[in-house]
Order: sequence, then structure tokens, then C-alpha cells
Amino acid sequence: MISKISAGIEVTVETFYQSEYSNPLKGEFMFAYRITIENHNKFAVKLLRRQWFIFDSNGEKREVEGEGVVGVQPVLQAGEHYQYVSGCSLKTEMGKMWGSYQMENLNNKELFAVKIPAFELLSPSKLN
Repeated sequence: MISKISAGIEVTVETFYQSEYSNPLKGEFMFAYRITIENHNKFAVKLLRRQWFIFDSNGEKREVEGEGVVGVQPVLQAGEHYQYVSGCSLKTEMGKMWGSYQMENLNNKELFAVKIPAFELLSPSKLN
């Protein structure tokens, strides 16, 4: 697990290799990641957008962005947390992801960025 606090928001990431959805012989490696977002501020926030940078060990780079996460734009009151699970496919056994969330301070309507810490995606064969 990896965790980072920026702008009063803590983002924790836990990753899982999905062997049942992977086919190494065809260069298909599926990973899931669980994100926990915790609001340490004294004001409510709304997650508006996400931006991901995905790097595969074959040199392939992708950028993914869009509204919310897993189809929602969660609101977190002071002290609350929100958790979701999503996934990423790679063509190799290892890669890396990081990114950011665009949040809105619901008290003053100001937008701010929250960093998502870099984390590795590793198949079990690469852990040896």
C-alpha cells in the first residue's frame, strides 16, 4: 500500500494482480487497484475529474482523463472517506501509474488538485 497527502486529501492505493482476467501468452495482464480518498480538511470537497498516467514496461505510455471516478463524483465531508476499485490492463508483467484528481472546495467553490501517488503494477512472477 502507498499513501500521499496533498491539499489536505489523503490518497491510499492498494494493487492486485488479476490472474483470472490475464492471459500472459497473449500479452494481457490485468490489474485492479483500490483507492481510498480521505478528506482531512475542515470543509467538504467534491471530486470532479481524474487524470491518470499509465506506463507499461514495454515503453508504452497512456493518459486517461474524465469526469469523476467509476461513474460518480463523490462528495466527502470533513473527516469522511470514499473508496472505489478500478482496473488497468498492461501488455507486460509490470508497469506504473500515477495521476491527480481535480477537487472542488464546496465552501468557496475553488478548484484544487490532489496528487495520486505513483504505484507499481507487478505480476507475481516479477515479485521473485
